[in-house]
Amino acid sequence: MTITVVPRFEVDDEALSGLHARAFGGDPAVVTPWAARLARHALTWVGAFDGSRLAGFVQVAWDGGAHAFLLDTAVEPGLQHGGIGTALVSAAVAEARAAGCEWVHVDFEPHLAHFYRDRCGFAPTVAGLRHFPTNQT
Repeated sequence: MTITVVPRFEVDDEALSGLHARAFGGDPAVVTPWAARLARHALTWVGAFDGSRLAGFVQVAWDGGAHAFLLDTAVEPGLQHGGIGTALVSAAVAEARAAGCEWVHVDFEPHLAHFYRDRCGFAPTVAGLRHFPTNQT
């Protein structure tokens, strides 16, 4: 298997939605308008491809200045732990740096600390989070 990392690839909403659903346990029937969302809000995005098949993804949002934010890092479940995520994050960080960003932020759950801190070089920080569920009754 040869993986190719491609910044700002042409997004197929169905393929990316499927990858996202498999990686995060979502509904595979739901197709998100990723291409429009990324074009409007992202500094860049990076895909990992096994031939023509999307095997991984990460997007880089930003504040228009010095700060970039990694979001939606996903690798096909059967291909995890093979270096694809590390290659995606490395490419995303390089893209943010090339765009003039001085800081790249990422939030992650505790079970991903080894990946982001040890493999990708992110320093531990204290952060805050507020959640506003969309299906409140």
